[in-house]
Amino acid sequence: MFTLPAAFATAESVDVTALITASEKAAYYAGDDGRSDARMLIVDGQGRKQMRQFTILRKDVADNGDQKMMVFFSRPADVKDTVFRVEKHASLQQEDDRWLYLPALDLVKRISAGDKRTSFTGSHFFYEDVSGRAVSEDNFTLQSETTERYILKASPKTPDSVEFSYYVVEIDKQTTLPVLINFYRENGENYRRVEAVSVETIQGKPTVTRSKVTDLASGGYTLMEFRNVSYDLGLDDNIFSERSLRTPPVQWLK
Repeated sequence: MFTLPAAFATAESVDVTALITASEKAAYYAGDDGRSDARMLIVDGQGRKQMRQFTILRKDVADNGDQKMMVFFSRPADVKDTVFRVEKHASLQQEDDRWLYLPALDLVKRISAGDKRTSFTGSHFFYEDVSGRAVSEDNFTLQSETTERYILKASPKTPDSVEFSYYVVEIDKQTTLPVLINFYRENGENYRRVEAVSVETIQGKPTVTRSKVTDLASGGYTLMEFRNVSYDLGLDDNIFSERSLRTPPVQWLK
């Protein structure tokens, strides 16, 4: 089990930079690479339901740094063979690259930086939720703590690039995973919530196996469940190339 570094063991000695760096690593950089099957249940404000099923492959170029990701959709039929590709860049001077392959049109659509906080394939998750928002994009301050969590406020360094004014993130002291994030508008409205519903230890790494995003205005939500999670598989770089959009690595999708 991941243990909390002594550098931020008590509120008086919390190194906020070390804490958020550890939290980012735990949430998005566990192992050198990883694979999981995922299922999303999308429920709108009227209670209507949709489902999405896909496989996620991820490889780190560097811890808390550049990263490659592929998301291969398998169900339902209207999104089957759709592929989401990400090249994540640690530098704030370089925007992350995101593409969506639409098989019905045989079209590779580039997701612009301005669209990174829009719906991921009709769900309440944003594109940025899936690939991860770099902690370097925000300024963090410690607000308080409980027995089990640190509570921090994050404000965007470039406010015009996002729809929120700030968010409050709760980080579990034992695992350093962010387990609850509430987003607020400038008027103080809490309009969006992201939460870790279930956490398991897999290959010695604390892993979110169920997460939920809620639109607090409409009441709609998306629940995502991760299964068959594994780390340190030795995934080849060519899996994350443009070629895999049309020719997926089937050996990793079974």
